[in-house]
Amino acid sequence: MDQAEQLRNIMKRQSQQSKVARVITVTSGKGGVGKSSISVNLAIQMSKLGKRVIILDADFGLANVEVMLGIRPKYNLADLLFKGKGIKDIITEGPKGIGFISGGSGIQELNHISRNQIIDLTHKLDEIDSIADVIIIDTGAGINDMVLEFVVASSEILLVTTPEPTSITDAYALLKTLNRKPEFSATNSTIKLIANRVESIAEGKELFNKLNVVVNRFLNIKIEYLGSIPQDTNVPKAIIQQKPYSILYPNSQSTKAICNLANILCEITKEEQKRRGISQLFSSLIHGRR
Repeated sequence: MDQAEQLRNIMKRQSQQSKVARVITVTSGKGGVGKSSISVNLAIQMSKLGKRVIILDADFGLANVEVMLGIRPKYNLADLLFKGKGIKDIITEGPKGIGFISGGSGIQELNHISRNQIIDLTHKLDEIDSIADVIIIDTGAGINDMVLEFVVASSEILLVTTPEPTSITDAYALLKTLNRKPEFSATNSTIKLIANRVESIAEGKELFNKLNVVVNRFLNIKIEYLGSIPQDTNVPKAIIQQKPYSILYPNSQSTKAICNLANILCEITKEEQKRRGISQLFSSLIHGRR
């Protein structure tokens, strides 16, 4: 059996599995909109709802997730790829039972792995389906190749923006670039908008409506509105303390909002989800690069 056939058999086995981890990719058109904070706190609230959640910090070089959690991981994705570590070795335990994986330089080095390493990586990532219900991928910020590769390979995307005109413009630019990607399938992906740092629920809905009008007019992409998170002085306080705001300030408006978003996401049925699983996502990512 040649290597190509081995890889096809792995993919076939994954597609037949009844248990596939749900992968949610969190992205934004620009930095500084609170994307990583939303990823961390969403993971915590979904964990409190009984889901086994792992965050993959795919923001190469910045390690925002570990900074926000105040935890330095011993191993990262590069150790899985090149140093013989297993999946459980590179998962660091976080608060409230969540786990997280630091991308380290491993994501960048996907360009250089051999076909044998692809097969090995796919086998290892396959293990996550047995230990996680939800995998949240926190991408880098902005419109660069790394971010777009993850978004293109994802079936469930959360797009974070704020009421700032530049944030809205950059969110549209990301969608416009995505729309031009021939490998992106709008029918096999869902894009949900989160309006962050809004002054009111009405402002969040207005933000979505403005963006949605332009998207419907010029792009072959559909976006949905997930909800909003209010402007809250407790959020930067928590970041300074390197603790998630939903743990430090459980009664804050931002915590109530992120709880609501977690509830909405957890209520989505399997039939409504377009699940591919983390190993299939990485397989698409690697093949897209080649």
